Amino acid sequence: MKNYEFLEHTADEKFRAYGKTLEEAFINAALATAKIMTDDKVKPTIEKKIEIKVNTKEKLLYQFLEELLFYVDTEGFILSEVKDLEIKDNFTLTATFLGDSAEDYEIKAHIKAITYNDMFIKEEENLVTIQVVHDL
Repeated sequence: MKNYEFLEHTADEKFRAYGKTLEEAFINAALATAKIMTDDKVKPTIEKKIEIKVNTKEKLLYQFLEELLFYVDTEGFILSEVKDLEIKDNFTLTATFLGDSAEDYEIKAHIKAITYNDMFIKEEENLVTIQVVHDL
């Protein structure tokens, strides 16, 4: 099973991320988001801990990816990996982003915003599919 795939979109970047669990699919959505920004292999030298509490899975996904963009925009952070991601009661998420300073990497695209446009989370037995569109 692939972790994520990019889909055709006229102006923005659209992808589907997959996982055997909701947590794994969220991690793969973050990795797809990072892949939009750079093709470089990013070193895991900086750690950012996050905690999110919301009332729907879609808001949880949105806020999770928004936290990543917040660090990109405010601190020049670029993601390498996500560890210790845990979702409790489907609406509380804790995780650690590992990455590095973006100044050390070739940035190929800047994501302006996460959107709810075409967003979905589909949970089946042993497969979670997430679709997201980023505004570039």
